[in-house]
Amino acid sequence: MEQSFYDQVFELVRLIPKGRVSSYGAIAKSLGAGGSARMVGYAMSTAGAAHPAVPAHRVVNSSGLLSGKFHFKTPEMMQELLEAEGVLVKNDKVQNFKNLFWNPLMEL
Repeated sequence: MEQSFYDQVFELVRLIPKGRVSSYGAIAKSLGAGGSARMVGYAMSTAGAAHPAVPAHRVVNSSGLLSGKFHFKTPEMMQELLEAEGVLVKNDKVQNFKNLFWNPLMEL
């Protein structure tokens, strides 16, 4: 049975290591859907209902901004989850983004 795009996104996001982040675009590109970053964002907005859990807080925009923070129970929750993993966030932006960036095309 073929996986849905959302299921493929969820599976890939579950691979992002604690303390690292990836971007909507990098995930889309690694799934062969380079122009579908927005679809990855839509998938992340529904990730709270997925089982097993999907660490959606580890997916940010291409410049490290927490653009999905309003899809969490509180707008602060995304930052709190990242900080609990040792990721420094300042003004809704991941600090040291380039060093923390997990590129699925390079890691898998």
